[in-house]
Amino acid sequence: MSQTAGHQRPFLFRHRDFTLFWGGMLMANIAVQIQAVTLGWQVYTLARQTRSVAESSLLVGMIGLAIFLPLFFLALPGGSTADRHDRRKIVLISLGVEFLCALGLVAVTLHPANGIVLIFAIAAVFGAARAYLGPASSALVPMLVPLSEMAQAISFKSLSWQAAVITGPWIGGLLVAVSPAAGYMVSALLYGLCIVTLLFIRANTMPRRQHGSRIAQILEGLNYVWGNKIILGAISLDLFAVLLGGATALLPAFANDVLHVGPTGFGILRSGPAIGAALVAAWLSWRPIRRRAGIKMFWGVAGFGLSTLVFAVSKNMWLSLAALACLGAADMISVFVRQTLVQVVTPDHMRGRVSSVSGLFISGSNELGEFESGVVARLIGPVGAAIFGGIGTLVVTGTWARLFPALRNADRLDGTDETAPMAEGPEQPQSLSAPASPL
Repeated sequence: MSQTAGHQRPFLFRHRDFTLFWGGMLMANIAVQIQAVTLGWQVYTLARQTRSVAESSLLVGMIGLAIFLPLFFLALPGGSTADRHDRRKIVLISLGVEFLCALGLVAVTLHPANGIVLIFAIAAVFGAARAYLGPASSALVPMLVPLSEMAQAISFKSLSWQAAVITGPWIGGLLVAVSPAAGYMVSALLYGLCIVTLLFIRANTMPRRQHGSRIAQILEGLNYVWGNKIILGAISLDLFAVLLGGATALLPAFANDVLHVGPTGFGILRSGPAIGAALVAAWLSWRPIRRRAGIKMFWGVAGFGLSTLVFAVSKNMWLSLAALACLGAADMISVFVRQTLVQVVTPDHMRGRVSSVSGLFISGSNELGEFESGVVARLIGPVGAAIFGGIGTLVVTGTWARLFPALRNADRLDGTDETAPMAEGPEQPQSLSAPASPL
């Protein structure tokens, strides 16, 4: 088959190893979502037996804190590890730990003595595994496709995540209605299937050998992010916007005590952001953003804040679902721009470290956002907390537009404009038939 004919094939069928990675991580992402829904509902219902709505919401938010704390301390070592060792092996080991965590949650559910304490302990171990999985999996993608097709790869990777966020919470809601143990058992099965799938990847996933101490390499990655104001602005914007606008952490309280829709409705609402995000991700996989990327990112974050406000004041499940879908669609634009910038601009030998910094920011926004929402809900209730978050996101958007004009003016995402010189020695497109280029 000619090269031209080959390029007419659908993207996923052109790159065998990326297809295996995509399929495996789709299963793992669904497992994460089922597990998250099960954790949130189980902790909330256990807490409601003896605590108020506000106090129960705080405990749900603290799940995010339990996951974030080990991730915070291990993210940078995780990024350095991804730049020193075989990235596929790191992904497999991390997924193995997550598999064991799911089995541990099954055991805790079946033997619930001191259940909440053990759940938080397992959540912390899960967070430690994510600290190594995130940088390694992000840095692995450019080793599976040519750089010229990176935007499509990121779109499909995002589509995989959003498809999981759509189906996972819905499946999780159905399983939780049967038993939390059922949700954790299905999650463990999916983690195991992902591990088996990734074992068939044959690409060279060993990065170029790095010299110097681990501390020096970590500092090099931090200096790179700090010096690149476009990347710094993109990941910090996402950090503070989602930190303030973490409405999804309040969904158990909204589903149970505001909208009164029960666990099945909770699962449907949890899928809401991913419905909009998946539609945008599918569109971007066909028509990626090519011009005015920076300003589109800012509009996306502003839309995220406005949608959070609509969700906060809604008393109707379907309006709330629509607001959550718009929230996810707006957030997907920001995610796409940020992930493409990080992968295309950063040299391969630093991708693990830069991805770890980016992941630390993003995980901070997600996990600490859940904690922040729980604390604010404890003070002013879940509705007030969501309103506070929506307004805060809009304020952050306007402030960052002034603080980071380079990000606001960023144009193309293919490395052909002023964003390209930010990388020292950008790598060339790789041939999948040859070992990955170290640069």
